[in-house]
Amino acid sequence: MTDVLVCGAGVAGLSAACALGSLGLRVLVVDKAPGIRPVAKGEVFQPSALPALQEWGVLSRLDDHGALRLSRLVTRDELGGPLLAIDYRDLPEGSRHLLAQDYPGILRALTAGLPATVELRRATVVTELTGNGGRIDGAWLKEDGRPYRVRAGLVVAADGVSSALRKQVRIAGYRRAYPHRLATFEVAGTAADAFTAYRSPRGLRLVYPLPGHRVRVYAQVEPDELRGDARRWYRGLAADVPALDWLADAVPARPRRPQSLPVSRFLADRLIAPGLALAGDAAHVVHPMAAQGLGCAVADAQVLAALIAEQWDGAGDFAAAVDRALPAYQADRMPALVHNQRMSHRAARLITNTSPIVARISGRALRRTAADPRLVHLMAYNLAGLGIRPFSAADRLRQFGLLPRERQRPDHRAGSQAVSDSASSSGWSSGV
Repeated sequence: MTDVLVCGAGVAGLSAACALGSLGLRVLVVDKAPGIRPVAKGEVFQPSALPALQEWGVLSRLDDHGALRLSRLVTRDELGGPLLAIDYRDLPEGSRHLLAQDYPGILRALTAGLPATVELRRATVVTELTGNGGRIDGAWLKEDGRPYRVRAGLVVAADGVSSALRKQVRIAGYRRAYPHRLATFEVAGTAADAFTAYRSPRGLRLVYPLPGHRVRVYAQVEPDELRGDARRWYRGLAADVPALDWLADAVPARPRRPQSLPVSRFLADRLIAPGLALAGDAAHVVHPMAAQGLGCAVADAQVLAALIAEQWDGAGDFAAAVDRALPAYQADRMPALVHNQRMSHRAARLITNTSPIVARISGRALRRTAADPRLVHLMAYNLAGLGIRPFSAADRLRQFGLLPRERQRPDHRAGSQAVSDSASSSGWSSGV
């Protein structure tokens, strides 16, 4: 018997274990993988996630392994010219930077930060949920070929976008695949302290620095684009975006074919079932363009733990406390996730739509937004995860120049800074 069974040891599952374990709860985390895999996903935290990471003792571990602080989120054209710059340094104290670390490094830091009441078992498969009277009360697990049952007052399903547990409790959702894929790779070098999206005739090119003098690159590709000579593909990438011409020299003579990832957006119809909560990709997925996935996973853990703490005083019936907390978890997180879905999708459409007509319209919208300090500040606030302040209908019209800019109030900060058009606008310099 354990208090909480967390299924999945990704960022969502380990964050839930950190948050719930910090309440003194006995938490068992299980994951089917035997170890941490070197995959490229979820490498940038928005500012809203950093207080929780600090509270769990994870932030210092990330810093010890070279995590980088990025002060800006910048959109540029293919020549490196600035379209829109979000400067996090204009946000309130404590929210003035993003944090970049590679995905395995993030998982190692979260694992090292697990409280003493948390146990992690890898190479362990959840075969079936168990229930009593319509309420989930644990699961059957299989470890080293041996099946056994674990009872728990709460099951957290953090088993990814294809969540088998979500399907077992018959939670559906809205899923839409984007028509493109993202190819990803890393090269040696150093980049500016910015998360930079280049808008090219062939779509998104995303660049940001990683610890160890590395640079992560994402490139929008068609489903069959990566067939054939990899070296030629890399050179074509540099030719399409002159601001990234350094890639031609940074890529080795015999490069590996980049990892190719499908891209979709998904939101579950509900986040709870009796005795069970969805978290992370099992509940919601967004396009990586706006760097929102990690922050949402951490927020799931924070909110779930806080609401359980309100209902449970360390004694009494823990399952009953969970049953009181879960509806509040649904009510708290769903509006934020709906807002995040819309914001991330709109940001992705501005950059990834390759239609020449749409590109002209989106370029106009980005420049109009950049020229309006109030809209830039509002965008920074939302992206940072500090709250929900969606653009109004009038704001949307201002983005496209259909309404004049609202008069600037004295307390609105610009939220952006000039971005150099010099050769450094590529944000990269040769490897050390």
